[in-house]
This record gives sequence, C-alpha cells and structure tokens, in this order.
Amino acid sequence: MPRLPRRIWSGEDWERIQRGYAARDMDEKWNVFAEGEVVFLHRSWTGRGVFAATFAPVDDGGWRIASAVVERDPQRYRGTDDDYDCLMLELVLSAIVLGEEAQDLRSELVELTRRESGAADAPAGVIQHSALGLRSDS
Repeated sequence: MPRLPRRIWSGEDWERIQRGYAARDMDEKWNVFAEGEVVFLHRSWTGRGVFAATFAPVDDGGWRIASAVVERDPQRYRGTDDDYDCLMLELVLSAIVLGEEAQDLRSELVELTRRESGAADAPAGVIQHSALGLRSDS
C-alpha cells in the first residue's frame, strides 16, 4: 500500500490488536488475527483476506504500521482507492478491534464514500454499516 495510517498505537493497543477479533454474527464484517508482527484483516462472510499489515515498534514507544498490502483482485475486493484503503485499515483496527468511537475516521469514511460514489445524500449509518458492519454496541 502506498499510503499507510500514521497512527502510533500504544503498547496496550498493540496487545489488544494481537489478540484479534472474531465476528460474532452476520452483521459483523471483519475478522482480525495476528501472526507475529503481521495483522491480517479478513472479510467474515467469505474468509477472504483483504489487508495484511506489518507492525514495527517505534523508538519512543508504541507501534506503527511499517508496511501493508491490500487485495486488488476485483473478484475478491472492489477497493481501488489508496485513500480509502488506508482509512479502512485504520478504521477496522480502531473501531472494530479496539472498540474506539473513531468519530473522525467514521466521518472521513462517509465523506470519501459519498464523494467517490456520487451519492451525496447517502445516510452515514448505511455507509458505515456497509463498509464495517459495526457492532451494535460500537
């Protein structure tokens, strides 16, 4: 991926990310798991891998994404926008795995989706659920 999230995750965040996340029902769209310092994000319904992000420690503490790849086969993942992919990677980790509100990221998702789709009036909740399948308690 040419663009990566710039966020520095704390040691506590990294521990939680390493534990992963398993979708609990059909409304949740992501499964996340780690193998060493690589975190994999798969669609829950199909099991297909969409992202693989390699984390690295930061000198002053915390962890960052040092490199990442995204699926580009249009039969497996329809994403083709680098900004969208960067946002989705960070948003799934923040909102789904860590359970954060991530309001700025959610707003950015809605704005980017509306702009790219040409559907300026698409409801924010529908956009978020379609992309993330956010848990009802998020």
